[in-house]
Amino acid sequence: MLSIMFIHYACDDESIIEDSNAQLEFSQDTVRFDTVFTEVGSATRSFRIRNPHSERIVISAIELGGRSSQFRLNIDGNPTSSATDVTMLPNDSLWVFVEVTVDPDMPLSASPYVIEEQVFFLTNGNEQVVQLEAWGQNANYIPNRFSAGEFTRLSCNNDSLRFDDPKPYVIYGVLIIDSCHVAFPPGTEIYVHGGLARTDEDVIFNDGLMAFTNTASLQSQGTIDNPVLITGDRLESEFADVAGQWSGIRFLAVSRGNRMTNTTITNSLIGVRVDSSSLLRLENVEISNTAGPGIVGVHSTIIGENVLVADNGSFSGLFQFGGTYSFFYSTFANYQGQSSALRLDNFICIGGDCSNGVLTNRMNANFTNCIIFGNDDDEIQLQDAFQGEEPSQFNYTLTNCIVAVDELIDADQFPTFFDNCDNCINATTDDQLFIDQEMNDYHLDTMSIAIGQAIPLAIVERDLEGNQRDLSMPDIGCYEFLE
Repeated sequence: MLSIMFIHYACDDESIIEDSNAQLEFSQDTVRFDTVFTEVGSATRSFRIRNPHSERIVISAIELGGRSSQFRLNIDGNPTSSATDVTMLPNDSLWVFVEVTVDPDMPLSASPYVIEEQVFFLTNGNEQVVQLEAWGQNANYIPNRFSAGEFTRLSCNNDSLRFDDPKPYVIYGVLIIDSCHVAFPPGTEIYVHGGLARTDEDVIFNDGLMAFTNTASLQSQGTIDNPVLITGDRLESEFADVAGQWSGIRFLAVSRGNRMTNTTITNSLIGVRVDSSSLLRLENVEISNTAGPGIVGVHSTIIGENVLVADNGSFSGLFQFGGTYSFFYSTFANYQGQSSALRLDNFICIGGDCSNGVLTNRMNANFTNCIIFGNDDDEIQLQDAFQGEEPSQFNYTLTNCIVAVDELIDADQFPTFFDNCDNCINATTDDQLFIDQEMNDYHLDTMSIAIGQAIPLAIVERDLEGNQRDLSMPDIGCYEFLE
């Protein structure tokens, strides 16, 4: 047993309390860790010990229970699992810091599993306990858990790769998937380790990215009952709603054959980015809590049905430099940032600020039975490089949609907007729409103006959660209202 000598500068005649009823005080009686991955140390937790008495008190022993403990202590600045004869001054306190590492040899049948231990405090024959609890999981590390901040190319010689291990996957660094057709089967859980990283050239970048090249593709094959989850790897409760923890998913130029069904993407910087001439199909997909845009399309093709894009720090949908975009029964809800819920344009600047001109591509965008809304008067932003002089280069149609536009329809912008927005509802923040957008609940309220206002589409019979849509008077947005 390792002992620690504590030196105190106190008067010789200062008394020491010896009453067996004298108790220590603790800032908490249980220290809890949420799910932590095998061999990955969790965020540090701490608690404080306090002597509430007007006399000195001696803690005879501080001891971490368990001979092969997976917890580690730091007692008042000393990394140790035990200490003896710790003297505390009157009304003084000291801190105990706790970390945990999950045992990689625990069987899969016990994962996730609970680790429970105690820290014992013996004072004047009186024993007190602080409980330690952690939930752990075995996991697959891609490429390995030491690859944070590194660029790794994953190739399988144009073959297929299924992430079909029942254990979750943890992605480290920037993973460039090349010559590989990746499949996430139903129920796959992908956790991405993010943060800031630095290259040898001292360039700082956002870590935690999955990028698919022109010889790679992704099939995310979730089902209603077993969706695919892609999120950050910080599972402590305080990180549950922290955006920007990892970079996102990117389909590089000319990446084809990409499809996501019943998939949830959360807590990233950008949810999904689809680059030039790449193609992505989204069915029953939720992209939420991003620090930047939810979906970015750059001269690409994206088709979506029953898509929810919400809680984004920038645009919910950002479609640039033209392309082809078609969304059905989807909800773009932007209540977080100052950007609009939707932006469409048909150009990119040369040199960054357009001072050297622009490059253009035709924009073709169609939204049917969609909600495009937020907390601003204008939630749609349109920019046409030709300013209407080349109508074929900026095509957009909206049918049976709920929108929010105000200045957009001014004479110097897009006064004919509603010629391209057939049977649309121009709503305001006074209109009832969602159950509670402040709590990120985008189901339709009982008085929602979206109920019964959609046009029936035979290609989409169910909503994001698999509920049957009304055959004659369905609801606008990704959710069908349920009585």
